[in-house]
Amino acid sequence: MAKGTKKAESNANLGFEAKLWLAADKLRNNMDAAEYKHVVLGLIFLKYISDTFDEHHAKLKEGKGDFKGANPEDKDEYLAANVFWVPVDARWPQLQSRAKLPSIGKDVDDAMVALERDNPRLKGALNKNYGRADLDKHRLGELIDLIGSIELSNSAPSPLKGERVGVRGTSDRSFDLLGRVFEYFLTQFASAEGKNGGQFYTPSCVVRVLVEMLAPYKGRIYDPCCGSGGMFVQSEKFVEAHGGQLGDISIYGQESNPTTRRLAVMNLALRGIEADFGPENADTFRRDLHPDLRADYVLANPPFNDSDWFRKDDDVRWQYGVPPKGNANFAWVQHFIHHLAPQGMAGFVLANGSMSSNQSGEGEIRKALIEADLVDCMVAMPGQLFYSTQIPVCLWFLAKNKRGSKSPLAPASGERDGVRGKTLRDHRGETLFINARKMGTLIDRVHRELTHADIEKITSTYHAWRGDSVAISNSKSQISNYSDIAGFCKSATATEIAAHGHVLAPGRYVGAEEVEDDGEPFGEKMPRLVAELHAQFAESAKLEQAIKANLRGLGYGG
Repeated sequence: MAKGTKKAESNANLGFEAKLWLAADKLRNNMDAAEYKHVVLGLIFLKYISDTFDEHHAKLKEGKGDFKGANPEDKDEYLAANVFWVPVDARWPQLQSRAKLPSIGKDVDDAMVALERDNPRLKGALNKNYGRADLDKHRLGELIDLIGSIELSNSAPSPLKGERVGVRGTSDRSFDLLGRVFEYFLTQFASAEGKNGGQFYTPSCVVRVLVEMLAPYKGRIYDPCCGSGGMFVQSEKFVEAHGGQLGDISIYGQESNPTTRRLAVMNLALRGIEADFGPENADTFRRDLHPDLRADYVLANPPFNDSDWFRKDDDVRWQYGVPPKGNANFAWVQHFIHHLAPQGMAGFVLANGSMSSNQSGEGEIRKALIEADLVDCMVAMPGQLFYSTQIPVCLWFLAKNKRGSKSPLAPASGERDGVRGKTLRDHRGETLFINARKMGTLIDRVHRELTHADIEKITSTYHAWRGDSVAISNSKSQISNYSDIAGFCKSATATEIAAHGHVLAPGRYVGAEEVEDDGEPFGEKMPRLVAELHAQFAESAKLEQAIKANLRGLGYGG
């Protein structure tokens, strides 16, 4: 942890999860992190669904109220309650009792096969390779015992040093302990894998900016390169935090990597979130699994500057120009637009080059997007946020409709601030530029994280500019009326953007940050500064002579 970081505001300071990670990592031995993550996360998932099953099993067995006369071994009782059915041999107590046996690897594989067989939603999602010869069964048994010590009950004691961990219980899936552990482990595996970690994980602070800018209260959310599903998890958290309910949004995703897709299925299932990931993994450009979907929100972090992608020149998605074969950035952008509903919005991460590149027709595509009045906001982000790259990236926000309208999909009056009916500002022909490159706090030598205050400043500025700040702001928000701030934000017209050659880099528009005047007249300040400089020169000369004298005393003087 770098000195001077604000631990209280950092998602990296999780305490219990960090200690559990250290314990699990010790059991990794020489296994590659890319392999080990599937071993660990698969077991965490198995523990979760077994615990939720046991909780519902106990209610059925007790037979009170709605459960009077229920059969605790009736599979339909669990499906009706949106609880996964766990066959006897796949239940955690059964597996943990066999953790010390040499057959534990095969036992876990058999449990995973049984779970997929009895729960169609999990088909193809679970790791079934625990019995392989190169996986140390003794360490696997120790890992099962470690994960088995995590409890889901309220304020459950952690497995480490008897700590108390405040958890709201299994009914609140977003704050469920195993969900937190799963999310924290994803972060740590992304860090351990470095560049490859970016293939399945987007830093949570970046996801929060995207989600809180779009504010997806209700409707269809789509991510065509969904990784481990972090965008969807954060969207559900946003809905619940703002008075909505699980299920107010419908989730559609696609992922080309089969092992990463499994992570997404497990990540959402841990929280009781249903999603349509299509029947299997597939390349979005070769085979769009949701061709007829028109989403209210698109959230995505596509591969940066991907040169190895499939292009069909007459693809219906290329409405603003055929993207170059050597870079898929604007193929992704046009794919997002293709899947937006008439009132839809998109927020996504791209490499900084997308804001200014004129190579291979990219500049013409960007110009066409601007002239179609699709670009709503551009945010320049600081560097070192991602595990996969140290370079700074940018966030794009597109809107199909910038006309003044009712606040989209806001909760009913009385649920939050009585905001239904709030009229958004007509901002046709305008784009907001935000320069956030100086924001963030180093959490270690090479990684930076946006604080809650940073995220609040960015998102509140955007919503104030759009005219829906009342609908989105919370009690901590300090921004209710928008105004340009030199060095940070600027609302620019299409004419101004055209004058800059249709370059979308915020630095071109926000200008330099204003320096606060200290009130000291220049005629007084300059002589004072010169006098201080001469005094420092004199002190430097004294130090130089002292150092030379010390060297002579050691026999090195000239």
